[in-house]
Amino acid sequence: MSATATLVSPGRAPRNRRRRTPGDWIVLALVAVGALVVVFPFLVILINSFKSPADYASGGPLDLPSGLYFDGIVSFWNRVAFGQKLWNSFFIAGVVAVIAVIVSVLNAFAIGIGRVKGRVPLILVFLLANMLPQEVLLYPLYSIFRAVGLYDNVWSVIVTFVVIQSAFGTYLLASVFGTFPKEILEAASLDGAGRWRALWQVVFPISRPTLGVLMVFFFIWTWNEFLIPLTFLISNDNQTVPVAVSVLQGDRLMDVTTTSASALLGLIPTLVFFLIFQRTLSRGITAGAVK
Repeated sequence: MSATATLVSPGRAPRNRRRRTPGDWIVLALVAVGALVVVFPFLVILINSFKSPADYASGGPLDLPSGLYFDGIVSFWNRVAFGQKLWNSFFIAGVVAVIAVIVSVLNAFAIGIGRVKGRVPLILVFLLANMLPQEVLLYPLYSIFRAVGLYDNVWSVIVTFVVIQSAFGTYLLASVFGTFPKEILEAASLDGAGRWRALWQVVFPISRPTLGVLMVFFFIWTWNEFLIPLTFLISNDNQTVPVAVSVLQGDRLMDVTTTSASALLGLIPTLVFFLIFQRTLSRGITAGAVK
């Protein structure tokens, strides 16, 4: 008798999987309901983005369109020069994400591993910086940017959000680097590695999953910001996607389908970015869970 026949004999029943308990089915049902609640607004926006005003007037927001209607998307794209707004948002969010992560790593390395004096007060300062509402920052930043000639310039928003995001990143990474294994750093020191080399060749590779998650969050948070770009970017050529969408949603000339199209165009880039870097988020969360 062959080994396969021995291992899987006709008379032996296959191993049964664990049966689902009533509690498992309840949890599964709650998860399904939660998913529907989250997805439902997106589906409504998607349906109404390709619906003509006549279809919306006759069938309401929940009926399927009689045919695909692209005039709402084309109208919004042309009215706001959406391509320019898309580039502005990508440029601002991308630059902020990269620079904020670099600044956070340098600050956290000095506080968490370098053990600078006054470590705890410094961490509290970074924590307080994250607790300040943006409304408090508007007038001081307005005065500074007007004085240095950066008002109505994308770099005013970039500088502001680099400071805000890196304050949070420093607070988070300082706690992570504070628990970094000293044995690894001592071994690198015995091999002749200085602090700079230890940072980029030892600490940075090990912390890469966490830094990837931080960069993704910085990008999405900066992309969705509204108040500061609205305040400091007043010209049409410098505005971001959220500002363009919100400003034209208050225009009386816009119908419901064009408004839905604007919301869809504003949502798609962040959704695509999240799907592209989904594995990065999964790896970062897994790495933190099995430290």
